Amino acid sequence: MYKASQKKRILVAEDEVAIQQVLSFFLTHRDFEVFAVSDGQEAIRAIPDFKPHLIILDLGMYPVSGWEVLRWLQANHSNPPVPVLIMSASVHLSDQIRGFEAGAIEYITKPTQPSIIVERVRALLTLTAEQCAQLQNKRIDEQRKMLARVCAPQPDEFVYQKKF
Repeated sequence: MYKASQKKRILVAEDEVAIQQVLSFFLTHRDFEVFAVSDGQEAIRAIPDFKPHLIILDLGMYPVSGWEVLRWLQANHSNPPVPVLIMSASVHLSDQIRGFEAGAIEYITKPTQPSIIVERVRALLTLTAEQCAQLQNKRIDEQRKMLARVCAPQPDEFVYQKKF
């Protein structure tokens, strides 16, 4: 059991111990209550008791991944849902879109300065549930547009065209 606190509670689910420790340090010193876990199974166990206000989630954990945590959150959603900030080494647009569609409201690629993550956490915690949903939809639209631009056929600029 976790004792009640006035501080905002942040669950950090990250399998890289150094990143987990640095994030926990920065968040704790910014007056957040932090609980850190090393895999998705521990995250799923901790969520009901810790009742985080926000989850920082790595996708590439083993044996239970961040993707599985997102699926669990969707199946066992609270109202309003817990905001999720994905922090992943994957820079693929398809993973980012998939993350937003699975319920995340922010996606940050590693490596990132811990102070940037702390400020993003602060900003996200000021949003209402409706604003979180709007942000999530905006991020999905942005990533889909970017993916469409990247995948659009481009003219071959190296083809010599003789003009008459």
